[in-house]
Amino acid sequence: MEAYLVGAVRTPVGRRGGAFAAVHPADLGAGVITELLDRAGADPAAVDDVVFGCVDTVGPQSGDIARTAWLAAGLPEHVPGVTVDRQCGSSQQAVHFAAQAVMSGTADLIVAGGVQNMSRVPIGSAMAPDGPYQGSDGWANRYKDQEVSQFRSADDIAAKWSLTREELERFALGSHEKAVRAVDGQRFATEIAGSGSDECPRRDTSAAKMAALRPLRDGGVTTAAVASQIADGAAALLIANDRAVRDHGFRPRARIHHVSARGDDPVLMLTAPIPATAYALRRTGLTVDDIDRFEVNEAFASVVLAWLRETGADPARVNVNGGAIALGHPLGATGARLMVGLLHELERCGGRYGLQTMCEGGGQANVTIIERL
Repeated sequence: MEAYLVGAVRTPVGRRGGAFAAVHPADLGAGVITELLDRAGADPAAVDDVVFGCVDTVGPQSGDIARTAWLAAGLPEHVPGVTVDRQCGSSQQAVHFAAQAVMSGTADLIVAGGVQNMSRVPIGSAMAPDGPYQGSDGWANRYKDQEVSQFRSADDIAAKWSLTREELERFALGSHEKAVRAVDGQRFATEIAGSGSDECPRRDTSAAKMAALRPLRDGGVTTAAVASQIADGAAALLIANDRAVRDHGFRPRARIHHVSARGDDPVLMLTAPIPATAYALRRTGLTVDDIDRFEVNEAFASVVLAWLRETGADPARVNVNGGAIALGHPLGATGARLMVGLLHELERCGGRYGLQTMCEGGGQANVTIIERL
C-alpha cells in the first residue's frame, strides 16, 4: 500500500514570549488536530493513532503530549497517542512512523505532527541538571569528553567548509527577506489554522544590524542572527493508505515517496543531512535536479550552506519561503511545519517532488521525499 498526505495544517509560529506563550502545549496541539480533521472531512473515530513529536517532554509537555492533545480536543477516547523524540527531527520522524504504519496495513489513518511551547518549557529543560553524556564511561571512552555543543558545531562546520561570517549573515538576511515576501504574498494563508500570522520574521533587520552582534563563542562566526529562533507552535498531517482513501473518499494531495534517517558524527552533530540526502537519492534513483523544492531546516546558516556545497542543489529551490532563522524553530513541531509548508509550496508552484531534511541532536538526520499528485 501507499502512504498519502490527505491533510496538512499548522499554527502560526509564535516568537518566544509571543501570542502562544501562555497557551498549554496540549491546547496548541488540540487546535491543529481539530482543524486538520475538519478540513479533511475525516471522522475522528476512524483515526488509528496519533503520533506527535516533542522535545523536552517535561512539565506541561510531559505525560505523552500526543495523547493529551487529542483528548484536550474532545476527541474519542479509544484513539491512542504516542510521543516521539528524535530531537529536532521529532515530528518529521512522526510522519515517517505514520507512513510506515499505513504502508504496512497495520493502520489505515494516522494523525502525525508535533508541538512545542519553548516559552513555557525552555530549551534543554529535559537535560537539566545533568546532560545526556555526563557520567557515561562508554561515551567518554569513545569521544574523549569532547565538548558537545550546537554552537561549537555550527562554528566547526563554518570552519570546515570555509564559510565566512559575511556569507552566513547574507544567507540569514535572505531567509528573513523570503519569509516577509511569503507573509505579504499570502503564501502561508492556506496552511495556517485561524487568522494569525507568523511572528518571527524581522522586517527591520539588516546586514549592519547582524554585523554588530557578538559571536556566541569566543573566536567564532556564529551569532544569534544566523541561528534559528526559539519559538512556539504546532503542526499536523493526516496520513492515509489506499484503503482509507477509498473508504473515506479522501483526495490524496501527495504520496510519500521515501522515508529514511541516517547518522553522522555526534560531536560535529549538524552534518548528517549531507549523507542522509545522498542516501535518500541513491535509494530512490533521483538526483538533486529531479527535486523541485527542498526544505533544509535552518538550525544555523552554516548547516544549510555546507549542505548546498556538498549536494550541488540549486539554491533557488531551497527554503524558498524562508526557514527557521526567520520563521522560528519550535523544536518538536518544526519537522511537521516544514512538511506542511513543502506540500503547500509544491501545490503553489506545480512541482512534482519535494525533499525535506533536518539536522538533529546526536548527529542524525531524517529525509522525506514526497510526490505531489
